[in-house]
Amino acid sequence: MGITCRSCEVQSGKSAEVWCPGARMGQQQSVPEDLDQTPEVLSTTSDDILQREEGLLCAEIGSELQKQFAILPGGRGINGSPIIVFPEFPAFGELEEEEVQNVLSYLASVPSVAASGEGFILVIDRRLDRWAAVRATLLRIAGSFPGNLHLVLVLRPTTLLQRTLSDFLFKFNRDEFKMKVVMLSSVTELHAYIDPGQLTTELGGTQEYCHDSWISHRTAIEAFALMVKTTAQTLQAFGTELAETELPNDAEATTNLLHTHTLKKDKMKEDLQVALSQGGRLLECINEPLQTDPEYSMTYDELENLATVQRLLGQLDETEAAFDDFWERHRTKLEQCLQLRHFEHHFREVRAQLDVTSERLAGFSEVSVSPAHAEHVLRELSGHEDKACDALDRALSLAAEGDMLIENSHYAEDSIRPKCSELRGVCEEISSTLRSKKSLLLRAMELHNALEKASRWCEEGIFLLASQSVDRCQSQDGAEAALQELERYLDTASLHTLADRNAICCQYEATLTAQLRDQVERVFQKQSSVQEMFEKRRVSLKKLAAKQTRPVQPVAPRPEVKSPLSSPNQQRKERRYSADNAICKKVESPIHNGGTRHASLSEEEENLAVLRRHVMNELLETERAYVEELLCVLEGYAAEMDNPAMAHLIPSTLLSKKDVLFGNMSEIYQFHKRTFLKELEAYTDCPELVGRCFLERMKDLQIYEAYCQNKPRSESLWRQCSDCAFFQECQKKLEHKLGLDSYLLKPVQRITKYQLLLKELLKYSKGCDGCDDLQEALSSILGILKAVNDSMHLIAITGYEGNLSELGRLLMQGSFSVWTEHKKGHAKVKDLARFKPMQRHLFLHQKALLFCKRREENGEGYEKAPSYSFKHSLSMSAVGITENAKGDNKKFEIWCNSRDEVFIAQAPTPEIKTAWVNEIRKVLTQQLQACRDASQQKSSDPVSPSPTSNNTSISLSPFRSSSQKNQKKQEEKKVEASTISEVNSSSSPKHKGWNKASLSVDASEENDGYSSGEDPMNSDPEDDIVKKLAPGKYTVVTDCEKAGPQELSVKSGDMVQLIREGEDGQWFVKNLRTSKEGWVAAANLLSLISESKSSQSLSSSDGSVSGNLSTSSSCSETYTSYSDIKP
Repeated sequence: MGITCRSCEVQSGKSAEVWCPGARMGQQQSVPEDLDQTPEVLSTTSDDILQREEGLLCAEIGSELQKQFAILPGGRGINGSPIIVFPEFPAFGELEEEEVQNVLSYLASVPSVAASGEGFILVIDRRLDRWAAVRATLLRIAGSFPGNLHLVLVLRPTTLLQRTLSDFLFKFNRDEFKMKVVMLSSVTELHAYIDPGQLTTELGGTQEYCHDSWISHRTAIEAFALMVKTTAQTLQAFGTELAETELPNDAEATTNLLHTHTLKKDKMKEDLQVALSQGGRLLECINEPLQTDPEYSMTYDELENLATVQRLLGQLDETEAAFDDFWERHRTKLEQCLQLRHFEHHFREVRAQLDVTSERLAGFSEVSVSPAHAEHVLRELSGHEDKACDALDRALSLAAEGDMLIENSHYAEDSIRPKCSELRGVCEEISSTLRSKKSLLLRAMELHNALEKASRWCEEGIFLLASQSVDRCQSQDGAEAALQELERYLDTASLHTLADRNAICCQYEATLTAQLRDQVERVFQKQSSVQEMFEKRRVSLKKLAAKQTRPVQPVAPRPEVKSPLSSPNQQRKERRYSADNAICKKVESPIHNGGTRHASLSEEEENLAVLRRHVMNELLETERAYVEELLCVLEGYAAEMDNPAMAHLIPSTLLSKKDVLFGNMSEIYQFHKRTFLKELEAYTDCPELVGRCFLERMKDLQIYEAYCQNKPRSESLWRQCSDCAFFQECQKKLEHKLGLDSYLLKPVQRITKYQLLLKELLKYSKGCDGCDDLQEALSSILGILKAVNDSMHLIAITGYEGNLSELGRLLMQGSFSVWTEHKKGHAKVKDLARFKPMQRHLFLHQKALLFCKRREENGEGYEKAPSYSFKHSLSMSAVGITENAKGDNKKFEIWCNSRDEVFIAQAPTPEIKTAWVNEIRKVLTQQLQACRDASQQKSSDPVSPSPTSNNTSISLSPFRSSSQKNQKKQEEKKVEASTISEVNSSSSPKHKGWNKASLSVDASEENDGYSSGEDPMNSDPEDDIVKKLAPGKYTVVTDCEKAGPQELSVKSGDMVQLIREGEDGQWFVKNLRTSKEGWVAAANLLSLISESKSSQSLSSSDGSVSGNLSTSSSCSETYTSYSDIKP
């Protein structure tokens, strides 16, 4: 059974490419040259598979082949020509031409090109047929056979008649066959042309042939060849796709592309493995006869088929190896692309971080003004350095990663190398900047320490001079002892003072700023001044030691001067105390020598200046430490609450509670860091003027009120979460010995510290330029502390349904014993007669007075603060007061609605009662003035003159008269009023019995007596003479021209306002019609307004408000507000 594969035959001299992976895979990056070359991975057999002409396949003509009218058993002629056998087939003449053509073409295409070139040998077996059929067969084959015919051997019919006819007729028809035909009578003659080993048994040969097996093998070989062809085409398409793929610009896309290509590669590998597996099975099938019979001899076609399948398998192996090699390079390139994208991404991140670090360092000022400030700046620089080190480490690590990529022959070496160089350059620049700034700071600290050391030596020297007792120096022994003390101190000058100004400037030239140069100059001047003072003192002591002088008796006992070796804080306090006493002694001690007295006064001023500088230094040092502590809390605790890495440590009760825990600490920090600290430092050399700084920033300092109001909530939240791991971890990172609660108390402690420092400065600044500012600043700080304290009580009020903020500013608050009285009808009756007073806490606002009950204090810390239950409130627009009540100097009355409701309040001390009465008086006076101003504005339009009468007495009440139904009540009150007026006539005759609206602010402050609930009371004519002129509005009834440049002219009908009374009986008057002002004599005023019955300056259309200044038997004074006055 000879089976060969024409479609798998090798054609020499031909080559092909399966795929072209050398095409550029990206436009952004260059590709290595080895990937630009197209590898030849398939042999010529694969090329033959790809390029063979489309022909018939066994599977396509299986039915025709099954008829077996022509076979290719695989034998060869003597010259190697393939043998095609036409077995006996009586119906050959009935076959369709297409069937014959397809079978002959397919069989002719099976042998190799070399064998086909020798020509085919056709063996036609027609021994059982007739000559006519033989002749038709030969003619049909001659016209249908597509190949080159070498020889046609015909086994002629064996019957006598047909053999005779064939012999005879063949001679006549030979030429029409157009091919070499040999008529054979038997298979023996056939063996003369063809070796029996190349013939099948039907033709007397030894070759075994099974047509069905031949068709099966042929179909399998062609299927395998087609699979190889398809696999080759698929690999070529995949290679082209890989070659034309552009490299992505980001890591994610590169990762996705690598994953996609890997999946496709795995599919290609699976197809290759299937082809190799099928080829292996086919090879086993071809070798099966040898496995059965080792001596079996294969035909030429079988040998060719075996070689072809083996060659295809080998080429598949080569193809797989070449594909694996190409894929490895492609995968390496994609991985390098991914590495490059990661490198570029990290480079951008690190570069941005380095830029931020560079900008932060560029904006960082290494200038310092003191050792403490230098240490603070150095700590800040260390913080910047720690942050910069992280960025530098990351940058250098990335540069090392880039170097590793270059060492591994990365295709983008030209892009990676400059970035690595850039990173190293920036890192070196940042490191150099850090080293430079740190070096400058250390040098500056060294200079600051030297300056501070010298300055401290000078101050201690001044303190030594101030501490030397004048009376002790009057004796010879005392003078010599003091002189030796000075000598010993001067011996230490070389260890503490600065020697050469030029040397200092040269040594610290790099760190010397203009401010630092000034400090150096001041220290040298200070050294010079101190040495001069020591020299003067030495001269004086030497004179005293040279003669015996009677010691002067001390004026007052002087406390013992402590040793300078004591603790710094105690030493500072003792020095101040001793210096103050020493200064006082020098002033009080009688020193007859004029020069010595002048020197002592100069020393006194210097000593006070030293003490002021001590306080100022303490203010600045504690301020810087305070700012740093706030920053630690904000960065170490508050910022960490937003850190995702710490989120798992934060308890649920603390979530979203940062504003509650820290309040407005961030606002306080920003104010002190950016504004207050810098402004305080500007007063370093003139501490006595620092009060101006406090006054300018007094409104900003009120931010502490909000912090203190939030403190109880913060304290409560802290107690709930103080043991959580979050706070412990933050404290551990900050290396704090104290917990967060200690630092949350810092703002409260700081605002109270200012008033202590201001008191100290004020103590040592008597007579200085800024003394008044210091006093005002101290008062303002105390006011803030009071407001803070008041607000802490205010937020503890419960049960008030309104908005406390609408009541105006809280003026005062305190605890009182309170009795209540109510008036029903015309009789005063005690309501629920309270012999035992109620304990109430009063809150005085600008618009209301609140009565609350103080509750018990529970809890700890800020939770121990009291709470207040709201009980009652009085509107300040309806309140009146009586300064003294029931003869008790600690009681006063608060009433409203014409004393329908009276509250008797007893203060703990008379002083507290006086303060409350004065504050309420101010509120009522301000309300009166506001009403007057509003009424004046309303009355500024022209007003018709008031009706006049023949009555010559003047009614000075600026309100309308009440209705007739109140006249009886007014007459009853006249008796009481006349009695009261007699009592008051000696003290204030001018204003006795005046209606409240007639009183000016000045008058109200003088006599402070108002009532709001009583009916108007008409004055007697005799009283009118006394009180006929008072501040208020009046209608002019007679024209008057001015007599001087400063006097005022008025006309009849004008509305005028009496503003104030001047000297010599003159009144300052404003003409409301012309808005002109001037002076008018009191005598003229009496005639100008004598005909006016009533001046309705503050009356309203819907009601009138009036009152009288009254004094009770206990000489109490009464005040009220003006709720009924409608401007």
